[in-house]
Amino acid sequence: MDGAESFRAGMAGIGRLFPERSLPGGLLDLLTVAAVVLDGDGRIVFWSPQAEELFGYTAQEALGRYAAQLMVHEEHLDLVGGLFAEVMETGQSWAGAFPIRLKGGGTRLVEFRNMRLTDILGDVYALGIAIDHATLQQVETELALSERLVSQSPIGLKVMDTDLRYVTVNPALARINGLPAADHVGRTVHDALPFLDTKAIESVMRDVLATGTPVLDRYVVGRTLADPLTEHAWSTSYYRLEDRAGRVLGVAASIVDITERHRAATEAARARRRLALIARASACIGTTLEVERTARELAEATVPDLADVVAVDVLDSILALRRSAAPATGPELFRALAVVAAYPTPVAGAADRPGDLAAYGADRLITQCVHTGRPVLVPHVTDQDLPRIARDPAAAAVLAEAGVHSYLAVPLIARGEVLGAVDLIRARNPVPFDEDDATLAGELAARAAVCIDNARWFQSVRNIAVTLQRSLLPDHPPRHEGLDVASRYEPAGAASEVGGDWFDVIALEGDRTALVVGDVMGSGIDAAATMGRLRTATSTLADLDLDPAQVLQQLDKTTARLEHYIATCVYAVYDPRRGECRIATAGHMPPVLVRVGCPPELLDLPTCVPLGVGGVPFEASTIELGQGDLLVLYTDGLVETRERPIDERLDKLLQLLDGPPRPLEETCDRLLGALRDPEHHDDVALLVARPQAGSR
Repeated sequence: MDGAESFRAGMAGIGRLFPERSLPGGLLDLLTVAAVVLDGDGRIVFWSPQAEELFGYTAQEALGRYAAQLMVHEEHLDLVGGLFAEVMETGQSWAGAFPIRLKGGGTRLVEFRNMRLTDILGDVYALGIAIDHATLQQVETELALSERLVSQSPIGLKVMDTDLRYVTVNPALARINGLPAADHVGRTVHDALPFLDTKAIESVMRDVLATGTPVLDRYVVGRTLADPLTEHAWSTSYYRLEDRAGRVLGVAASIVDITERHRAATEAARARRRLALIARASACIGTTLEVERTARELAEATVPDLADVVAVDVLDSILALRRSAAPATGPELFRALAVVAAYPTPVAGAADRPGDLAAYGADRLITQCVHTGRPVLVPHVTDQDLPRIARDPAAAAVLAEAGVHSYLAVPLIARGEVLGAVDLIRARNPVPFDEDDATLAGELAARAAVCIDNARWFQSVRNIAVTLQRSLLPDHPPRHEGLDVASRYEPAGAASEVGGDWFDVIALEGDRTALVVGDVMGSGIDAAATMGRLRTATSTLADLDLDPAQVLQQLDKTTARLEHYIATCVYAVYDPRRGECRIATAGHMPPVLVRVGCPPELLDLPTCVPLGVGGVPFEASTIELGQGDLLVLYTDGLVETRERPIDERLDKLLQLLDGPPRPLEETCDRLLGALRDPEHHDDVALLVARPQAGSR
């Protein structure tokens, strides 16, 4: 095998080892490295294309000529000759910059690396590697500058190859990652930083590698080996690295630690969420004067933003309006008002059910909360804490299994009095409660406590008014000769609007019966008391066997003597022997008469003025009331609403009374069920009467 064949065989072997051909644009192409070979006499025997580009001479113009005569100025010939002889004689290389004469007559400072070559026959040659000195100096400067920028930069920098393995990292990134720079090389991000969401990071780098589109200011939050106990945030930017020929080299990235900025932004966002929560809670807590409803509104406003499960409990003595004079050291009796969970969880079932009573000892955290009037914060719940939180051992096991890890109890305080406490639990939410959470929960609890306190006092007043009202009304209308009667009384939904309506059924001589329904304008205990006085006066006047108009005339005088009160009233006397009814009204709603086989009708009676106006006569009317006919007396609370016109409601009343006759009790229930809303702001008195068969 001759030399040419050996060369070709060697190149083929190299091709098998390195099948990819290098594209132009690398560092050697950037530097335009020229190669020139001289024989022992100094004649040019090899001339590379880069030499032509650097010096200007073609191969035909240069080969065979003495290099010194072609490229060296005359004043430098002796110096160049001496250097050439030294290299050829000693074999030592020479390096340096030297001015070279170009083809056009100009001069270029060229950086040389000269060395002696020996061929197989023992002949010696001189190899000159030449580079433009200015170009080389620029590249060296840029490399040095780049190296300093990378090594001294406070920003973390890294280069990944096309397989997304580290090629290099700067010292700043090594400090950020807590891993020496050398330990990064050859590893993937997942290998080096297992604490981070490496799948997302590698996905971004693959997209950048594939598309060439940079990704800027992407947030990464997590922990590294440098500080494994603290969460940090970094702003990362990625861009694809390419050489001058466009060949993809890998991905470069810059990493800036923005932990402080991230924390500030997180706190600002958290503050905005807290303000939004307070605003929502202010709008939805205390919409009614009901203790249970208010407690549930508090719990619903708190999940899921603040807690996963919330329970609201009040001291039973508070609901009973009792103040404990004993020092707050012993057990306490709580009544559960509300339990709300952000998602289906057995933790909610492990709490006391709304309405249940539970006694908890002084060692319980909720008891400590109401005794001290201060929040009880347990950021990290342990097995020792659970028995002091849960209602019993079984509930403690449920809390442990559900992953309850953080607990907070805040007192309900209104007007200086502790009403109860709010329990907050986190299980699915991984963040433990902190002092900021305690402050926020305390503010929500304080707002709700005032509403609960108002509601309990209003409920107390309402209960008193309803009790008084009911005590002044007959329990059940007595059975009267020739007349079947049924009645209902429904108090108003609000505490302050209870107390003005009444009804009565009074037996008179001659088997007659007086039917009375009235409404004192006003509300509360005073209105209930006024109603009682008018009912007593009505009963007394009925015994005098007066005409209904005369009864109302006397009641008008009695009402006028009552300060600031007026009333409406309908007074009817049924006589079974005549089959007729005498009726008079004082500003009251018209009665309904349902005759057998006829549609219901509103009686067209002289309305007259309400009681208490004074100076206006009243007029009575006589109607026939036969067997099976139905007479309905009622107060305005049955038909008046704030949403519908009164005519529409009266039409509905007539529709409900139409149809086949029903038992009187069923009729009362039917009317109240269809017309009465529990939230109505007025009470209702209803009295229905039907003559018995054979009463005439």
